[in-house]
Amino acid sequence: MGMLKILGRTSSINVRKVLWACDYLGLQYEREDWGRGVRPTSEPEFLALNPNAQIPVLIEGDFVLWESHAILRYLATTEGDSALLPQEIRPRAIVNQWLDWYGTEMGPAMSYGFHALGRQTPGYDDGARVEESVKTTRKCLGILEQTFEDHRAFVAGDTFTLADIPVALGLNRWRMLKLTGETARPRLERYMERISGVPGSVPWCTSNFD
Repeated sequence: MGMLKILGRTSSINVRKVLWACDYLGLQYEREDWGRGVRPTSEPEFLALNPNAQIPVLIEGDFVLWESHAILRYLATTEGDSALLPQEIRPRAIVNQWLDWYGTEMGPAMSYGFHALGRQTPGYDDGARVEESVKTTRKCLGILEQTFEDHRAFVAGDTFTLADIPVALGLNRWRMLKLTGETARPRLERYMERISGVPGSVPWCTSNFD
């Protein structure tokens, strides 16, 4: 693998997914600040790389890849890390299941509430949408808590995989909101304790609202 360049600001959860994976795998990379508050992704230079104007973007020579979970899969595959992304069909499918679940369920559920209550982003002031975000996020947390009933150590089984990266980052951010009325979820608390010992989890699996 050649030298990697990652475009995106470090406060972005999607960028953090990629940075954590790189650190876990021991990969060297360069990073350029792009995104809200630093350099707008609406610039032609960025749009030529990702017409969606979203971070992160991975560049390796003349190869360009966007979408954080696609980048995670690429990094694990090119490094041949069968622990992060198993080669066996069914274990691999379970990892992909949780990656997709985060992308379609947990991530979107959290987004509005996080921007409103944590980052306090201008324009995120619709009380009904905040309430719905909190409600749907708590449903997702309940699903995760139930998943650990079988005493698995990580989301997709007994070993750390790509599936844990977005889930743990999302859980950490939601915990940092310190909302009142949260249900006790002891299995998720123990899970996050295990995550704290995973290489690369610090500094990326820590939260800030900038």
